[in-house]
Amino acid sequence: MDTLKVLIIGDVVGNTGRVMFQKHISRIKSTYNIDAVIVNGENSSSQGRGITPRIVKFFKHNGADVVTSGNHIWFKREIYAYLESNTDLLKPANFPTETPGVGVTTFTCKGQIIGVMNLQGRVFMRELSSCPFRAADSILTYLKHKTNIIFLDFHAETTSEKMAMGHYLDGRVSGVVGTHTHVQTADERVLPGGTAFITDLGMVGSLNGMLGMKKEPIIDNFIRQMPVKFEVDTSTPIMMCGVCIEVDVNTGKAISIQRIQVIDNDLQVGKDEHD
Repeated sequence: MDTLKVLIIGDVVGNTGRVMFQKHISRIKSTYNIDAVIVNGENSSSQGRGITPRIVKFFKHNGADVVTSGNHIWFKREIYAYLESNTDLLKPANFPTETPGVGVTTFTCKGQIIGVMNLQGRVFMRELSSCPFRAADSILTYLKHKTNIIFLDFHAETTSEKMAMGHYLDGRVSGVVGTHTHVQTADERVLPGGTAFITDLGMVGSLNGMLGMKKEPIIDNFIRQMPVKFEVDTSTPIMMCGVCIEVDVNTGKAISIQRIQVIDNDLQVGKDEHD
């Protein structure tokens, strides 16, 4: 049986997450015999929101094939022109068509075409008129003529919406992975139709912060209900979360999904050179 192993990494938070990614990605790829890498970079700027062209190039230089995003994709205006002219960074495909960029792309790995979709949920998220489920149907009409190896990063808030998407696409895509909540779930499995699923990949960021951000301002916000400035946490330990999905290249069905979590107690986060 011919197979491919695809590593999908959850939301990378700030320079902390990028340094962690750079330090460990090669070892993870070697340990799990990874063939391709997809990473969510929508929080990878120094502020913990948005992404810049230099950061996209950083991810590509360090082994990522495609970078996905979510509701923070528009935070850095300099990314707009990059989205207009490149397809290795995705916006959620169910954003209005007038916005720059694409929500689906393909790349070649070991002679096989791999499709990647990016969609955003609508429950407890910003209002989007386009239904992510119908958007997935439309994209698959296009992708199925190109490949049967297809992955979806579904950037959504609730477990119910993510699970619904997993079951809705079961048997039609190779994997559905959730992002956005930054907390890795323990429900990874291959659904009955052959689609690998996990509710949330988790994040790359400080374990003892809050979703990769410093906890003190956030706690203060909960208590006093006053505006605060969120800052990326650089304190150790730093965690890196994702999954490895093995796919039968002939059928596009997932053979297995394995949760990955790396903890680094010694990571040194220096000056941000990419933001």
